[in-house]
This record gives sequence, structure tokens and C-alpha cells, in this order.
Amino acid sequence: MTLTLGMITFDSTDPGPLARWWASQVDGSIVEENDGWFYVVALASAPYRLAFQKVDDPTPGKNRVHLDMTAENLDDEVSRLVESGASEVEQHTMGDFRWVTLSDPDGNVFCVSGAH
Repeated sequence: MTLTLGMITFDSTDPGPLARWWASQVDGSIVEENDGWFYVVALASAPYRLAFQKVDDPTPGKNRVHLDMTAENLDDEVSRLVESGASEVEQHTMGDFRWVTLSDPDGNVFCVSGAH
């Protein structure tokens, strides 16, 4: 038996705007809107999807699972994300490897590194 990743799901008290924000960041499109409580975003470059589900009270504290994204130009991509509504949390360097931790408009943490 083999598992296949189907979706990465985010909890949100208002999932529609968050789904639209992520769709615009990853060149994706919303392919399902289920009465405002569950949205699915298909990504142009990946076989899995992002999902956003409505919850009354999102999990407090740091999210235990996060997205790690890559970009050809790290600094330009971080600037674009911040201009579109993300917040920069912290910059990291390990040897010659750099990445930036950000949060989306709902406070979900994700990382972007330079392509390697």
C-alpha cells in the first residue's frame, strides 16, 4: 500500500480570502468552493492541492506543519509576498543556504528559500 499526498489543508475562520491569496501566490486556481466552508486550490505546477477549511477557532500557536517553497530569486520573491500581504518573520542562513520564514494573511507560517 502506498500513500499519495492529495492536499495540504489550512484551518481558517475565513477561508475564502485566504484561499484566493494563496491561489494568486502559487499561480493556482480555486477549483472548489463548498458553501464557504471548504475551498480547494489546484496548483499549476504540482499534482497535490491546497485546501482551506472553515473552523470556529484555529489551532493556537505555531503551526506544526508548514510549506517550504523555493524561488529563483529569493529577495525578489520575499518582497513580492510581503507586498501582497505576507509578513516577514525571520531570515535564516546556514552556510551558503538562505531562507526566509514568513506568515500568510491568516498567520500561517511558511518558508521560502533560494532555488538550489
